[in-house]
Amino acid sequence: MKTAEKKLIERNLDLIFEFEKYVLEHPEITEKIPRDAIVFMKVAGDAKFNLWSERQAKKQAKKGAPLISVTVKKMGPVHSRIEGLSLERAA
Repeated sequence: MKTAEKKLIERNLDLIFEFEKYVLEHPEITEKIPRDAIVFMKVAGDAKFNLWSERQAKKQAKKGAPLISVTVKKMGPVHSRIEGLSLERAA
């Protein structure tokens, strides 16, 4: 696998993870997604990623299945939600 392809895959996985968190916080959005739909991610202003993502979705889609794009317009800063932790050396 080429480095460019790997970066696209990693970005897609990050976006999917963030979308899953968004859905947990806004479950009403699922009402807009048909049960048999293929959902794929897009990023505002990133034509290369968007084209790649849509192509991947079309490859996976069964004939007649609706394709739903989720366009991420803006992302907040990445931060940990951990408020406390401890480290121990394992034996």
